[in-house]
Amino acid sequence: MRTEIRIAGTGGMGVVLAGVILGHAAVVYGNLKAVQSQSYGPEARGTAAKSEVIISDQPIHYPKVRQSDYFVAMSQKALDLYIGGAKKGSIVLADPDLVKTNKIEGFEVIEIPAMRSADELGLRLVANMVMLGALVKKADLFPIDVLEKTLVEFVPPKALKVNTEAIHAGERFI
Repeated sequence: MRTEIRIAGTGGMGVVLAGVILGHAAVVYGNLKAVQSQSYGPEARGTAAKSEVIISDQPIHYPKVRQSDYFVAMSQKALDLYIGGAKKGSIVLADPDLVKTNKIEGFEVIEIPAMRSADELGLRLVANMVMLGALVKKADLFPIDVLEKTLVEFVPPKALKVNTEAIHAGERFI
């Protein structure tokens, strides 16, 4: 099993953190192998940002995503920039409030209203965790409780509850 994932959005949306948590969860608690890389523009916020994660049960010899099996699109700008790197027929998880999902063709598109869900939880910053919960559930990489264990290592204690709720909110969309 080798799964290539690209999570993309705009700087400040937490796409890098989502990728780091995903890779860490896979290795530390999921008994898998993973590599994670990220790139973003020089601006602190507002530029396209992406995090790429490869998860495998075998050694990973090439650490870059060639064509993603799963593409998480959290902004229109990111979708436009990175959709060309997704395998045709692969899965795109997109926030329909931020991305024109009706114009995505040749992919299985799953709408995840992550920003709206995060707002309902009272903290817009957890939209990335909503997407991460949906991704892990859809990709069936490992159980959701693996993400919960990993959150403890990356999220401040006062934000742990809302981040955990966000993961489960995302999981329910699948």
